[in-house]
Amino acid sequence: MATIDVFDLNRSKVDEMNLSDEVFNTEVREYLIHEAVKIQLANRRAGTVAVKNRSAVSGGGKKPFKQKGTGGARQGCIRAPHYPGGGVAFGPQPKVYNLAMNKKARKAAIKSALSLFFKGNKLTVVNNFNLDAISTKSFNGVLGKFELQKALLVIDAENRNLQLSARNIKNVKVLYVDALNIFDMMKFQNVVMTQEAVKRVEGALTA
Repeated sequence: MATIDVFDLNRSKVDEMNLSDEVFNTEVREYLIHEAVKIQLANRRAGTVAVKNRSAVSGGGKKPFKQKGTGGARQGCIRAPHYPGGGVAFGPQPKVYNLAMNKKARKAAIKSALSLFFKGNKLTVVNNFNLDAISTKSFNGVLGKFELQKALLVIDAENRNLQLSARNIKNVKVLYVDALNIFDMMKFQNVVMTQEAVKRVEGALTA
């Protein structure tokens, strides 16, 4: 079973905890990570873009001029695509972009991502994120002690001081453990989790 050091916010080692090999030390399957990210981004698309075709544009019900004898080309409607104000030919229409991935594959993708961070020494575990006050400067100092850039902070419970202290720091995001997702993990270079968050992730992914 893999082990990892547990730190406090001063980066002093305070404990050591065992990690589930099934979750944090499994085979990294990059194709699953790629597939999960692609599906998550596809499902975010609204697919509501649309333009009016000639049947949706108002007006133009009458033939603009007689068929023959004008010397010009015959026309049937002033709302045809080649007329100013006419409908758009072959324009975008509402579309559903949703893709699906089965539950087992989704879990395997998240396990692969967590294992990738652990094996690359990009996973940090802290005993808690308890801050005395809301202070962006102070919390930036905490990140400096851990030498973190582009970090995803995973917490197990509401933490107002942390969330307000971190919200204006570039390339840092605070996420509840229940909202852990593959896209946010792969967007950042480091993942920092509380001990309780680690336990909850293990429980969810091994159930």
